[in-house]
Amino acid sequence: MDEETTKLIQKAEAIYKENYSNVCWYGRCIFLSWYCDLGTCKFCFRSTIKHKVKHAPTAKRSLSSDLVEALLCKKFEWRIEFLTGGYKIFPMEDLVERAKLISQVYGEKIWLNLGVITREDLDQFKPYVKGIVSSIETIEPKLHDEMCPDKPIKPYEEMFDYAPDFKRSMTTVIGLGEKREDFELLKKFIKKHNLDRITFYALKPVKGTIFEGTNGPKTEDYLWWIAQTRIAFPKLEIIAGTTARRYEEVGLLLKAGANAFTKFPATKMFGTKEAYKIEQDIKELGRELKGTITKIPEDINWEKDIENLGLNQDLEEEVKEKMKLYLKRIENNIKNYESNLND
Repeated sequence: MDEETTKLIQKAEAIYKENYSNVCWYGRCIFLSWYCDLGTCKFCFRSTIKHKVKHAPTAKRSLSSDLVEALLCKKFEWRIEFLTGGYKIFPMEDLVERAKLISQVYGEKIWLNLGVITREDLDQFKPYVKGIVSSIETIEPKLHDEMCPDKPIKPYEEMFDYAPDFKRSMTTVIGLGEKREDFELLKKFIKKHNLDRITFYALKPVKGTIFEGTNGPKTEDYLWWIAQTRIAFPKLEIIAGTTARRYEEVGLLLKAGANAFTKFPATKMFGTKEAYKIEQDIKELGRELKGTITKIPEDINWEKDIENLGLNQDLEEEVKEKMKLYLKRIENNIKNYESNLND
């Protein structure tokens, strides 16, 4: 890492410590579907022909899977990053019902990232939702129009204007072709809409998109955006995305001023060497991870906890069966990790 970036990160880390405790967390996105009615954002896996063939407009995630993940978030002390999914897949009444049940299982209000929602529809979510997210992706107007031709920024801004009762957040992807001078545009957007939170992602090049064969942003570039944002906004909550490929960056992302990390496939990689590496890096940084991505708490009675959710009998049984599948994978990961340690 060059000297300029190193100094920038040191400054951002100092500002973070002045404004926050050393506690960080893992944020889990809960998906409702894998298909998107738009499917035209040029970096997104939902835009590929292969994805559109595999995941038809009827492809919706089971409610039981969403509720299992909400319960895992509660028991492992993860935060629900937001509820999300492809555009125009569920009728609004179904979305509201899912938000209600997921919030009920988790025990708290949640965040929504479901595109532009009308004022009237947002009113329906109020009992279950505390914040709304605008998927801006990239802030420079020309680049945004090129990358997200059917997802303009203005309607998101209008949603912020008519939703004063909700907290506000945005997502942005680093590696789409943005320039460092575009940071001034990001600063103006955050200030204009008085955002409470921002989620950064490093571009994950997807086969079948225009980014196939590239590597995504350099670590230094990704850290630069996070550190600059922390310096400019000492009290803004910053979430930084990682992947199974970039997991070794988590400690650096936190050092650059992020409050938490997201996008790590924790249900698939719980208890793996990658998960242990993340926890160790956080500890070495002097931060404390709330919850766990490596050990199942011993005092959990999964069946009883599911029975206490107040679900109808059929849904309760579905959740129990789905939970068994999740736990089996997690327990196998832990056994494999422990076995490798002993070899």
